Amino acid sequence: MTARPPTSSDVARLAGVSQATVSYVLNNRADSRVTEETRAKVLSAAEKLGYVRHAGARSLKTGNSGLVLLPLSDVPFGPLATRFIEDLDHELTALGYTMITYGARQARGMAAARAWAELRPAAIIVDTVKLTSASVGLLRKAGVKAVVGISPKPSTLVPTLVADQTEIGALAARHLRSQGRRKLAVIVPREDGLRDIGLDRREGFGAGLQIDLAFDPASAQEVLPLLRDIDGVFAYNDEYAMLLMSTLADAGIRVPDDIAIVGADDLPLARLLRPQLTTVALDISGTAAAVVTFLASLIDGTPATPPRLWTTHLIERSST
Repeated sequence: MTARPPTSSDVARLAGVSQATVSYVLNNRADSRVTEETRAKVLSAAEKLGYVRHAGARSLKTGNSGLVLLPLSDVPFGPLATRFIEDLDHELTALGYTMITYGARQARGMAAARAWAELRPAAIIVDTVKLTSASVGLLRKAGVKAVVGISPKPSTLVPTLVADQTEIGALAARHLRSQGRRKLAVIVPREDGLRDIGLDRREGFGAGLQIDLAFDPASAQEVLPLLRDIDGVFAYNDEYAMLLMSTLADAGIRVPDDIAIVGADDLPLARLLRPQLTTVALDISGTAAAVVTFLASLIDGTPATPPRLWTTHLIERSST
């Protein structure tokens, strides 16, 4: 059978100090009057026993566990989202918080809020589609100090990190028109999760033919007749642009002579294509640090303005 895990009382007995002293040392309390000799005894005893602090006990004392929770959304993670999460983890760790991603992608509303609240996080960053007024109220009653949303538009429920998709489509459209392209089309993914983002980018793009496309060569062949009268396409992102360029090349349609293509995200492969792909780049440098500063302010009870998740700029290459 597994032995009982050591407790702070066990550490206190081995070190010959009070349990309060153990708490001061292990919580690194700056206001305690513990000598360096006593601190060394406590740390040595904790190491010998293999003592690990219990997050649940910390939650009971402080009201939260020092966790920042990121419930996963229905949208698949791309390279940009992965980089942002990695940067966020680094910045949170530097402030003494622990970031946890939470599964159950379909969970939302009160059921999701109850599950999240059980962990007593200090903060939650979540897609606003998962929130309701009642669920936000439950989280706040449970002691979650900062509930922050991510959404294409500001939410009335919580402070929101705005991921503006319309500006991406608008920038692509402006560039194509500046190149003299007038018969325009915009790709909207058929896949669940991506479709809503695609529709937002399509809204920003403005006038032009909407072409619904699955990320599949057979689907690209199906929409090929729609492209024969088009001279400029915003392909939703770089991956869909690559799919289109391959299909067009097989059909003998030249890029950019017959049709110009713009992607988004500036994936490394965009530079390796021939012709190289013009793309809308999303710059997230410094975003994670700004988000963590914003979270820390909310946790401390200080009003703060949510930062932008990204800025955009167009990188012109030879596909337009």
